Amino acid sequence: MSQKQWIAGINAVAAALEHDAEHVREVLIEAGAKNPRIVEIEANARRLDIDVRRVATQAIDGIVGDLRHQGVVARYAAAKTWNENELEALVEGAEGRALLLILDGVQDPHNLGACLRSAAAAGITAVIIPKDKSVQVNATVRKTSAGAADSVAVIPVTNLARTMRDLQKLGVWLYGLAGEADTSLYSLDLRGNVGLVLGGEADGLRRLTRENCDQLVKIPMPGAGSLGVESLNVSVASGVTLFEVVRQRGASK
Repeated sequence: MSQKQWIAGINAVAAALEHDAEHVREVLIEAGAKNPRIVEIEANARRLDIDVRRVATQAIDGIVGDLRHQGVVARYAAAKTWNENELEALVEGAEGRALLLILDGVQDPHNLGACLRSAAAAGITAVIIPKDKSVQVNATVRKTSAGAADSVAVIPVTNLARTMRDLQKLGVWLYGLAGEADTSLYSLDLRGNVGLVLGGEADGLRRLTRENCDQLVKIPMPGAGSLGVESLNVSVASGVTLFEVVRQRGASK
């Protein structure tokens, strides 16, 4: 079932037109906007027979509130909403090469959007987030993800620990990122069914999440001590870990 909403910003609207135009219902553009990319968006929308209207800035502000829209928004019927019951079929369909990103309590929509963008680029099977105590896919997430929020399977789950145990039964090996771990990410074999588990911005992995990982690993940071950096931002860490999987799988072809 789809739900109507607004997406805002040049990158988000352009990506929606390019990758998921069938769900774009109309595009509103700030009257007088001459940015070449907005002109291109207008032309693409008209070519796709999508309604385009030039409206006052105040009209767009009234729709998206404080969200920075850059002079363009689109009314969007969101793509498929994924259910946790579909996770098993996604894993089995990956034929032994499932790649899952499990985000335990990410609160910042910009971080979630950036994680989804990296996940889409890495060819993710699914991104799993808790339904509670975690930001959900909203307008800010969609904008930051530049369309990735609707091109990957984002699956909110009721009980993250139970979902992790179910994944293990399906043959998925779960690696939790923790700065104090002894094992380096780069020492792992990540070519099979893999779930990468990352914690939220403030507290990292919760206790139950840690306990349900098969192994805790770290991203080596040789310069961390001199810079006073204890950990990487969750979106940076997800990009590093996802593309280590991509590197290994590419090398194995």
